[in-house]
Amino acid sequence: MSGLRDLRRSYERAELDEDAAASVPLQQFERWLQDAIAARLPDPNAMTLATVGADGRPSTRVVLLKGCDNAGFVFYTNYESRKAQELAANPQAALQFHWPELERVVRIEGRVAKTADEESDAYFATRPLDSRIGAWASPQSRVIASRAVLVAEAARIGAKYLLAPPRPPHWGGYRLVPDRFEFWQGRASRLHDRLRYTLQADGGWLRERLAP
Repeated sequence: MSGLRDLRRSYERAELDEDAAASVPLQQFERWLQDAIAARLPDPNAMTLATVGADGRPSTRVVLLKGCDNAGFVFYTNYESRKAQELAANPQAALQFHWPELERVVRIEGRVAKTADEESDAYFATRPLDSRIGAWASPQSRVIASRAVLVAEAARIGAKYLLAPPRPPHWGGYRLVPDRFEFWQGRASRLHDRLRYTLQADGGWLRERLAP
């Protein structure tokens, strides 16, 4: 496609220096997430999830962050999907948040494990009815003949469970427990700010500046 090499812009909105950055990466992440929410960005909790299967082939997809605290970063999905199969084979994964309007990127790496059933049940109960039905109706990542198959299955599930579909046994949460964060703030002349936090053996975090 012509013209791609001419697409560029200068990043000049903000800066990220060690004096202003939090000493604990979760605090820095929460600051930036709140900035994205306050700026009314579309889907501020959308994140790219990267996994690697047993065959060594990487894949990515966008999921929604549904919880973050000292225990980790939580998202929900079908336990029979491609991402779930890859996490079963290799529980190491990476997340990336991109807020282009703020010229910011956050990268997070760590180990992933399923959340407790009680936690998944509690979240599932808060989902809109159509989403709860969809969790039953969609054989995620599998080949289907047509959209009509999904619509028919959703209708069947709706008739079966009416207003109270339970959480499917094949659907629930994962929690990524981070051991590495990187915060990227765009700067002029491509001299971007990059701060990396790495978890240490004593539970503290080592903060380092990386070259852009």
